[in-house]
Amino acid sequence: MKTNAPPGAGKEPPMRINPQLLEKIRESLSSVLPITAIVLLLSITAVPLTPGTLVLFLFGAVLLIVGLGVFTLGVDLSMTPMGSGIGVYMSRPAQQVEAIPSTVLILTVAAGVGAFLVIALMRVMLKIPLSRLLVGFYLVVFALALFAPRDFIPVSFDSGGVTTGPITVPFIMALGVGLASVRSDKNSTSDSFGLVALCSIGPILSVLILGICYSPDSAMYTPAALPDIATTRDAAAEFAAAMPHYAREVLVSMVPICAMFLLFQLMTRRFKRKQLLRIVSGLVYTYVGLVCFLTGVNVGFMSAGQLIGASIAQGERPFLLIPIGMLMGYFIVAAEPAVHVLIKQVEEVSMGSISQTSMRQALSIGVALSVGIAMLRVLTGISILWFLVPGYAVSLALTFFVPQLFTGVAFDSGGVASGPMTATFLLPFAMGACAEVPGSNLMTDAFGLVALVAMTPLVTIQLMGLAGRLRRKLATGALHAEMARVRDCVYYYDFEEGGV
Repeated sequence: MKTNAPPGAGKEPPMRINPQLLEKIRESLSSVLPITAIVLLLSITAVPLTPGTLVLFLFGAVLLIVGLGVFTLGVDLSMTPMGSGIGVYMSRPAQQVEAIPSTVLILTVAAGVGAFLVIALMRVMLKIPLSRLLVGFYLVVFALALFAPRDFIPVSFDSGGVTTGPITVPFIMALGVGLASVRSDKNSTSDSFGLVALCSIGPILSVLILGICYSPDSAMYTPAALPDIATTRDAAAEFAAAMPHYAREVLVSMVPICAMFLLFQLMTRRFKRKQLLRIVSGLVYTYVGLVCFLTGVNVGFMSAGQLIGASIAQGERPFLLIPIGMLMGYFIVAAEPAVHVLIKQVEEVSMGSISQTSMRQALSIGVALSVGIAMLRVLTGISILWFLVPGYAVSLALTFFVPQLFTGVAFDSGGVASGPMTATFLLPFAMGACAEVPGSNLMTDAFGLVALVAMTPLVTIQLMGLAGRLRRKLATGALHAEMARVRDCVYYYDFEEGGV
């Protein structure tokens, strides 16, 4: 029996991958590829890696690329509209977002983040200049550092960088943008940034106070054992075994934010059904992407970083730690998940006056400098305070000379740049090197790298803002000079013709 159905009727349409997801994965590929190429080049030249470690690294790189792409799409669909929507509604009350940890140290750090998030929200609503709070709180930080145990100082400053991670940063930044958008004054745009900066101070203060109160003789750290990988099946088993742990970790981290959003939605009914479905799908993307990313970077990159650092340090030219570390630092910042969120939001809020390219360049230069300083400390044992005190002094002094927008962006960038890639690749790189340098102290010489990574963008990004201000002044001066010259020419011409 013949039918008039068109050809192909009744067949399932081919499944199409979300074009937005493909675009995000392409972006993450361009971000992760440079550091992957550097490690591969090192593995066949100066720092041979064991086959098992290299296989783990390559598997991890694939997970990083997929995870970063899925995560950034999820943030666009969920975290950003959630934070922005709550921020717009919160022109009166302020609520805190903090993790639910299981140890005294993490409880202390979480309390610091929560308390300073409330302070940050109040600053936006009360229109308090960010520079005043930064100067005041960092003076307290360095005053407490004088009384804290020596081993606790690097760990304290490191905690300020690692706690503002890929889950909290997108939500907090969107919260600031939404909260500031209800204002119509000239500083509302610049005040939308700075929440991450203040949230980074809380953990530093809380851990310093913890060290003073507990007065421990020393802080101890046991490096993770490197896995024994004989085949590619063993490598796959390592990732399969680790993934449930990071799935639980990400779930615990996301539950407080989701619960707060659910409560907000039940009370206000702000989001419509279609928006809610979009946010829920975005949360799924965020969850899956972050689980893949963290599994890849922790299982695949940590052992590679540790082996590279140890191999260079025990070689004939240990000073190569500095240039190689700077090279890796320059490119690795592009693979940080929260960096993608930050530079996109900065470009949008500044209406293109601060481009993603310039932000990425300033961050890369800052992180490269910080890793170079960290490797110098590993080789020489110089106290971290010799770098942190003048570094923060310069960055805080610059807040009085650059536009307020750059101050907020710069101090937010410090917390964003020191993310999971720094903690699970660059920090093991420093630890591996420290273990092979005679007379070095792991707690005082290797730890502190995250703190330096969080500090240097404060200077480089504000210098970028200062350079922009100087260029505008020079351009304005040149324009006024040209207008004056034109007026003089017109006056001279009219005078020759018979008067003005």
